[in-house]
Amino acid sequence: MEQNNQNNQIIGLEGLGYDEFFEKGRVKAGFGGFGAARVVSEQKGSYIVKNQNGEFFAKITGKRMFFAQGRADYPAVGDWVVIDELPENQAAIHGILPRKTVLERRSGAKIDVQIIATNVDAAFVVQALDGDYSLNRFERYFSLCAAGGIDAIAVLNKTDLVSKEELAVKAEEIKKRFVDAEIIAVSTITDSGLDELKARIEKGKTYCFLGSSGVGKSTIINKLLEKEAIKTGRIDIRTERGRHTTTIRHMYFLPGGGIVIDNPGMREVGMAEAASGVENVFDKIAALAKECKFGDCRHENDPGCAVRAAIQSGEVDAAQFENYQNLKKEAEFFEMDKAQRREKDRDFGKFIKTAKKQLRKLDGL
Repeated sequence: MEQNNQNNQIIGLEGLGYDEFFEKGRVKAGFGGFGAARVVSEQKGSYIVKNQNGEFFAKITGKRMFFAQGRADYPAVGDWVVIDELPENQAAIHGILPRKTVLERRSGAKIDVQIIATNVDAAFVVQALDGDYSLNRFERYFSLCAAGGIDAIAVLNKTDLVSKEELAVKAEEIKKRFVDAEIIAVSTITDSGLDELKARIEKGKTYCFLGSSGVGKSTIINKLLEKEAIKTGRIDIRTERGRHTTTIRHMYFLPGGGIVIDNPGMREVGMAEAASGVENVFDKIAALAKECKFGDCRHENDPGCAVRAAIQSGEVDAAQFENYQNLKKEAEFFEMDKAQRREKDRDFGKFIKTAKKQLRKLDGL
């Protein structure tokens, strides 16, 4: 289990992000007899949790495992849990407190949903200006954040690799796609923009770093921590990209009191229950769609299509609309698959119930 000495410092519950929301949830759920702790790391069913007394190696109780119906019933990094403190820095997790926010994605081509982090106040979506930059990827991450009720900030890393003019063009592109987007441009080589990033992080608030492998998330966090707490890979001379080294999600506590979560790089960011997030990020297109002549307009060659008219006039970017269509279809497909799975689960439950009745009848013969 990955740990670091910096995380072993004693911090009060408020400094860990605990507030009235979680306290009310603890009391309402009947966990008044247990203390609260925050999940700072997770690996293969084991957890590192932290409270005002320090860090504990924790596992969930058998009862909790028995009643779990899915991944959402298990702790994730960022969760507040209730624990029994045991000898030798061990702890037993008895329950999870209600979550303020949940950041999740579909796991590959599967229906399964993977929780990235919980109780996050804002997410820094990092892209490097070294050839792998993509507006569509920003839209995908922003949609996931919007679906989870989380503010998203665009971070342009490795600004030392481009000219001021090129950086200005990228920033303008983002502003055109996301009118209200907050953009922070940084370089971990020159330290440019790091003070602005630090100023954005508030004491007691939790922030998640998202992005593909090699964009420099861990290096940025090391800069914020003011020490090499996270191992980072050497730069590949051929691709000029850092090698991915973060393998588990982990929470770190900054000198100024902010809380950050480092995530492994994600090659694929599948939409999970993010239809509302897509509509949120693409609010202009969603609003135009309501003005179409027909309610079932496919925005292709349909007469009276307000979206197509906006594309032709240049009001809406064609590439942005294509990405909107792809993300919306993906989210809708996930919802359809999930509904089918629920139906199968209901059918299987009925089968088991009927089988038990038949067995009881046979036992009575």
